[in-house]
Amino acid sequence: MSAVKLVPRSILFGNPVKTMPRLSPDGRRVAFLAPDDGVLNVWLAGSDGEPDRPLTRDRGRGVQTYFWAPDSSRVLYMQDTAGDENWHLFSIDVEADSIRDLTPFLGVQGLPVDMSSERPDEILVSMNLRDPSLHDIHRVDLNTGAIVLDTENPGNVIGWVADRQLQVRAALGRTADGGGELIVRDDTSSPWRRLVLWGPDDDHSGPFGFTPDGKGLYLHDSRDSNAQKLVEIDLASGDSKVLAEDPVYDVSDGIFKPVTRAIQAVGFGRQKHEWQVLDAEFGQDWAAIEEKGGDGEVSLVSRDRADTVWIVAIHSDSRSLAFHQFDRESKKFAHLFDSQPALNEHELAPMKPISFAASDGLTLEGYLTLPSGSGEKRQRLPLVILVHGGPWARDEWGFDPEAQLLANRGYACLQINYRGSTGYGKEFLGAGDREWGARMQEDLVDGVGWAVEQGLADPDRVAIMGGSYGGYAALAGAAFNQGVFHCAVDMVGPSSLLTLIESIPPYWKPLRNTFDRRVGNIDTEREFLKSRSPLFHADKMAIPMLIAQGANDPRVKQAEAEQIVAALKEHDKEVEYLLYPDEGHGLVRPANRMHYYARVEAFLARHLGGQAEPE
Repeated sequence: MSAVKLVPRSILFGNPVKTMPRLSPDGRRVAFLAPDDGVLNVWLAGSDGEPDRPLTRDRGRGVQTYFWAPDSSRVLYMQDTAGDENWHLFSIDVEADSIRDLTPFLGVQGLPVDMSSERPDEILVSMNLRDPSLHDIHRVDLNTGAIVLDTENPGNVIGWVADRQLQVRAALGRTADGGGELIVRDDTSSPWRRLVLWGPDDDHSGPFGFTPDGKGLYLHDSRDSNAQKLVEIDLASGDSKVLAEDPVYDVSDGIFKPVTRAIQAVGFGRQKHEWQVLDAEFGQDWAAIEEKGGDGEVSLVSRDRADTVWIVAIHSDSRSLAFHQFDRESKKFAHLFDSQPALNEHELAPMKPISFAASDGLTLEGYLTLPSGSGEKRQRLPLVILVHGGPWARDEWGFDPEAQLLANRGYACLQINYRGSTGYGKEFLGAGDREWGARMQEDLVDGVGWAVEQGLADPDRVAIMGGSYGGYAALAGAAFNQGVFHCAVDMVGPSSLLTLIESIPPYWKPLRNTFDRRVGNIDTEREFLKSRSPLFHADKMAIPMLIAQGANDPRVKQAEAEQIVAALKEHDKEVEYLLYPDEGHGLVRPANRMHYYARVEAFLARHLGGQAEPE
């Protein structure tokens, strides 16, 4: 294999220089995330010659999520402890440079639900304070920190929706059969009533938000269709009208006008993310945004309350994420910054959308990333099947640091949206029901066959790698697909479906019937779940394994990794185990990411023959 210029791990997996800029609602200031002493923190951009300054000084796993309060005087951000997902919500007074914990409760999740310019001193927060398995709505005073129980969970609600007046008037609940219900009320003194009932096949449907007048709701809804469409439903009559739809792909997200919350565009996750404009005035500006984006994808990441200035992102598969400021009146762009400018100094690999037929005829889509400059004529490359987590999620086009690492080190990287992935309609999603370790796994094997038939992959040098469900798939590849894969990398993957379901966090209780239906019922089907669990087939796992785990993971517990490692060692199998004591469901700290991917590189190079940057 000819040598290529290696892209350093520090560039692929290190902190961005800057990212996630956010305009204050009054348009006067910009916040962003950037490292402070090597840890991502919230910064405030300087003005009138003043330097940028950090607003937070976290020294742990950093800040990943933040937003402005409606009055532009505060920035709010979320933080957990070492990956335990018991999120606290903090408020920063920008002028006083002081920080307040708005949800100061141990072992409790505090998740922001909504804010409104009509009630700028309050925020609605979802907390499982009363009952660890249920989230109630609390109203928090941003000035005093006072917390008041606003709306109590009736027992099955998994999501809440407030109107422009910050009144909780809609909720998404789970039904006993695994379906869902949308309940609404006319005001906070009125009783709840059921507006929509979804069957189990439509369980990914739900509300986007209220219409501007508060008399209707925007929904992503798959009733009477295969793919989720955007509909508007009248709260009084229950009548609905379709605003946007695609016969194959689900509605993914929306763009809403500031203050009024009118929907202006809706996104579809096709092979690349595409927007359908619903508002003519918005469309005139959006056309300029898409022209600026060229062959990439564009997104609107922030705008001021007056809707005069936008911050837009341009996404590429082989360049740094770039942020620009757009003035709607002049139609001019000003480049703010590239998130990782050092990426642009390297030749990165393009990500190509692909599709092929599974062995049972089902069409599968995905993405192929080949070593830069190799083209599709390069024969018999070592292949890595990179499996997304979820499994009720999907891979998307764009910059993927893992795919770039693999391609840069000489591997073909194939990412498959196997059956059970979201975004392709309910029939495709349902095709994955009860197929963990079976047809979902066979889709990955079929992907190997496709790559070999195309002349791209060497069938004697194939690895499987992934995190969460992708980690399970890596373990399952070793247990159930002997002779297909030659080594496997598992990050926080469950090894036993029995212990996975038995140890799910309390706040997943309303979603338990999803596991019963889509994975298997632990009360009545223990032997079935055992048959699909790699732990009980460790004696068949003959290939080298690399297993990594976060010690504080609340979803896939540390025991999931350690029981499979112990079983493999008992059978004298080759296994390397990495435990990160300060991480949860995945790696956030840059030092841990550097360590993990260095070990991944060395492991793959040892067993498949690719290149590796020295540790």
